[in-house]
Amino acid sequence: MGWKAQLSKPFARWALRGLRRRTADPVAAQDAVFRELMLRGAQTAFGREHGLHADMSPADFRAAVPVRDYEGLKPWMDRAVAGEEGVVWPGKPLYFCKTSGTTSGAKYIPLTRESLPNHIGSARNALLAYIAETGKADFVDGKMIFLQGSPTLAETPGGVPLGRLSGIVAHHVPGYLQKNRLPSFETNTIEDWEEKVEAIVRETAGEDLRLISGIPSWVQMYFERLLAHTGKATVKEVFPRFELFVYGGVAFEPYRERFRQLIGADVPVVELYPASEGFLAFQDSQTAPGLLLNTADGIFFEFIPADRYFDETPPRLGIDEVELDTQYAVVLSNNAGLWAYDIGDTVRFVSLDPPRIVVTGRIKHFTSAFGEHVIAEEVEGAMQEAVAAHGGVVREFHVAPQVTPPAGDLPFHEWLVEFDAQPTDLAAFSAALDAALQRRNPYYRDLITGSVLQPARLTPLPAGAFHQAMRRKGKLGGQNKIPRLANDRAMAELLTP
Repeated sequence: MGWKAQLSKPFARWALRGLRRRTADPVAAQDAVFRELMLRGAQTAFGREHGLHADMSPADFRAAVPVRDYEGLKPWMDRAVAGEEGVVWPGKPLYFCKTSGTTSGAKYIPLTRESLPNHIGSARNALLAYIAETGKADFVDGKMIFLQGSPTLAETPGGVPLGRLSGIVAHHVPGYLQKNRLPSFETNTIEDWEEKVEAIVRETAGEDLRLISGIPSWVQMYFERLLAHTGKATVKEVFPRFELFVYGGVAFEPYRERFRQLIGADVPVVELYPASEGFLAFQDSQTAPGLLLNTADGIFFEFIPADRYFDETPPRLGIDEVELDTQYAVVLSNNAGLWAYDIGDTVRFVSLDPPRIVVTGRIKHFTSAFGEHVIAEEVEGAMQEAVAAHGGVVREFHVAPQVTPPAGDLPFHEWLVEFDAQPTDLAAFSAALDAALQRRNPYYRDLITGSVLQPARLTPLPAGAFHQAMRRKGKLGGQNKIPRLANDRAMAELLTP
C-alpha cells in the first residue's frame, strides 16, 4: 500500500466524523444556511426587489419569492452575464456554468467563491466516506479517469470565465491528485466525443487505472472501445486493480449487467448527485440506501409534492416537513445566487434521520399522454424486473406514447429497446414489462384494465440506435443524458428514422 492510501484512511475517518456532526441535525443545518442566504441576499439587486432581509422567515421568503425555473430567473441572470455586479449574489461570480435545456437556449448558472466548495468537496466527501466505511483506499495510489466535458473556458460579455461544470471543476483538482488524474488536459479539450473517446482509450490502455468516473452510458462506450483496442475480453484484464466506479446523472441498475460483462466482475459503485445548480447529495454508505442530502453546504432545500406540482399555489415544504416514499420536486436557493429555483428533478426520501434520497426522474420528463404520469423510477424498475425474469442484456431504452395507432387499434406505450443480448422470448419479456409497470403505477393499470390503452409494445432497435439518435440530437457524450421516457415521440422518431 502506497503512502497516499495509508494517509487517506485516518484522514477519511476524521473527515467522516466531521461530516456526521454537520449533518446530525438537518433542520438546524438548514436554518443556518437559510439565515446566511437571507443576510447575503439582502445585499443584492434581486434581494432588494424581493424584500429579502436577515430576519426573514422561510414562510416570509415563500410569500415574497415565487418558484421559478431558469426562464423565470433569466432577466437577472442576463444582467449578471453582462457584467453587472451584485445582481443575484454580492460581487461577481467566479465562473458561469453553461448548460442547455431552456426554450430560449443555453443556461448560464453562476458559481461563486462561496458555492464552489460545494461542487468540489462533495465528490471528495463521497470518496472519503467510502474509504472510512470500507477501509479500501488502494485506488488513491493508482490512476483515476473522469469522463467529462472540456476544461477549455471562454468568457462572458462581462468578463467572467465560462465553461461546462465538469470542465470548471477540473481546474480545481487538488495538486496531490493531478499526477493520478487522466485523461491529459490536451485530450480532455477534444470537442468531438468519438474522437475524444478514442484518444482516451489510447492514453489509458497501458495505465494502472483504479477508479473510473462518468455517466454510465458513456463509460460503457469507453469500455467497449477499450476492449476493441486492446483485444482483451474484460476491463479487469486491462486494469487488474480497477476497484471503484463513480457515477451520477442516471440510475445505474439498467446498466449493471452489461457492466458486469464488460468488467468481468462486480465492482463497488459510489453514486453522486451533481448538477450545475449545486451538488445536492452523494452516497455516503455502501450499506444504507440512498444519497445523503447536503443540508449544511450552502443550499436551502424546498420540496413540492409531485402530485401538487401543477397546482396554482403548490405547497413548498422544508426538510422538517417531508415524508418517506413520497415523490417531491426539488426547489433550491443557494450561495451562488439561485433563489427558489426549480431544478426540474424529482426525489424520494428513503431516510429522514439522516435525510437520504433517491433520484426518481424529471418532473417534466414523464409519459402521461393519457393521464398516467409514468416516471423514470417506475420504468427502470419494470425493466429491471423483466430482465431478472426473462434474461437479456439491455444497453438503452426509451418509453414513448403512441397516441395515433393504426385504425382500429387502441393507443399504447412503446418501449424502444436496444439489446446487447436479446431475451429468448421477446413476447414474454414485453408482457413482463407491462405487468411490472402496472404494479408500480395504478393509473396506468386502470387505463389497461379499462380498455383505454392496450398493453405496451416492445420495439427492438438495431445496435447503435441510441448512439446515432444522440448524434442527430447534438447531444453525444460528455455530461449529456439519454432520456428514459417522454410525453411525445420526438426521441422515438430519432430512434426509428
